[in-house]
Amino acid sequence: MSAKIDLAKRVSNDEILDLMKNASLRELGVMANAVKAKLHADKITTFVVDRNINYTNICWVDCKFCAFKRKIDQDGVYILSFDEIDAKIEELLSIGGTQILFQGGVHPKLKIEWYEELVSHIAKKYPMITIHGFSAIEVNYIAKVSHISIPEVLKRLQKAGLSSIPGAGAEILSDRVRDVIAPKKLDTREWLEVHREAHKIGMKSTATMMFGSVENDEDIVAHWDCLRQLQDEYQGFRAFILWSFQPDNTPLQKEMPHIHKASSNRYLRLLACSRIYLDNFRNIQSSWVTQGSYIGQLALLFGANDLGSTMMEENVVSSAGVCNSMNQEEMIELIKDVQEYPAKRNTAYEILERF
Repeated sequence: MSAKIDLAKRVSNDEILDLMKNASLRELGVMANAVKAKLHADKITTFVVDRNINYTNICWVDCKFCAFKRKIDQDGVYILSFDEIDAKIEELLSIGGTQILFQGGVHPKLKIEWYEELVSHIAKKYPMITIHGFSAIEVNYIAKVSHISIPEVLKRLQKAGLSSIPGAGAEILSDRVRDVIAPKKLDTREWLEVHREAHKIGMKSTATMMFGSVENDEDIVAHWDCLRQLQDEYQGFRAFILWSFQPDNTPLQKEMPHIHKASSNRYLRLLACSRIYLDNFRNIQSSWVTQGSYIGQLALLFGANDLGSTMMEENVVSSAGVCNSMNQEEMIELIKDVQEYPAKRNTAYEILERF
């Protein structure tokens, strides 16, 4: 079937499933790059200089794939003070950073007022920094513990200075999978609801997918289908980010020791398929944080047009034993090495500087 697919038309679920199962890696790369070339004819590959600030590691959700979380009574728990957060932002500014990715565990006691004060503090003290923060489950739980609606949470945080929300917590948008790996987490409908409500008020977001746990190909296509349908409604997603489950030190690995880290081949296949299928997403981001810099670079030949963040600080993936790092200069060289043109962007994918 793959040879008959017309990339000028929307690819169906059956067609993308056939490609996933039967197309060669080379064929997928050619097709994904053809789609990318139509959207990014200028051959500009972007990245953002930011810092991931995890304001707390306290979390009641207890996802089986997470090695970062701590229960409220465990040793090593923390909530960052405003002074500690300020110090991290000052370090980011010193290297020309423009964005903070702000998220934490789902703290059982922090209410909307705490988050409003935090966002307002940052927005007023550092107006040059874009606040990209709070995943769907954080927003959902803030609403529950504060006894207000999800739209009210989003509007109040937006008024305080929140610019956009990340796609974290999507994992696989299949309740069959979610019931295994994160039974306490939002179901598919609830995750989509938070992003839909954000998009309704003009707040943009990103979309993610974590593969490599207990999902099958059909679950992956169902995930993409959910995203594509919501994007058709509001065009609220700025980018899609695919990343692989990092099993080390996680409860799921103990329960299912046969689960191993997905191969680079699998990552590139799914990345290419996401570029082919998600025709209403302009940007596809490479996940060098989980794949390493060279597979991250290779992703640019399989549909990705963005290298993501320099990730000045990363705590969640590193808790699972994966510690990749890259600075701005390294990103620029990797992009040039595949004959594309590097550019630093902001959260809105606006070009700030070309190299």
